[in-house]
Amino acid sequence: MSIEMSDEAFEELVAEALDLIPEHLLQAMDNVVILVEPRHPTQHLYGLYHGVALTERTSSYSGHLPDTITIYREPILAHAATLDEARDQVAVTVAHEIAHHFGIGDDELDEWGWG
Repeated sequence: MSIEMSDEAFEELVAEALDLIPEHLLQAMDNVVILVEPRHPTQHLYGLYHGVALTERTSSYSGHLPDTITIYREPILAHAATLDEARDQVAVTVAHEIAHHFGIGDDELDEWGWG
């Protein structure tokens, strides 16, 4: 129950997922980069947002390194039986982590079906 995919093909799935995000939200993202890594070093995660959410930034927010959204390839591919399942999980993961950048928590995302 896993699929094989090159790094480049997986990165294309992430790019496709970003294309699904409304343009006004992408334009509102500030000081954030999206990375693809094989896996988290200590946890079984599909993705991780690390930074200061837009809703928590104050006037003293300046000079910070960019926030990061990391999408983890191996766990997603390990649980996907088909390319469509991998594509769907990448899309959900990208949307989930972008939501964290906007200050939306896991409880709200679970309620909306994006947990």
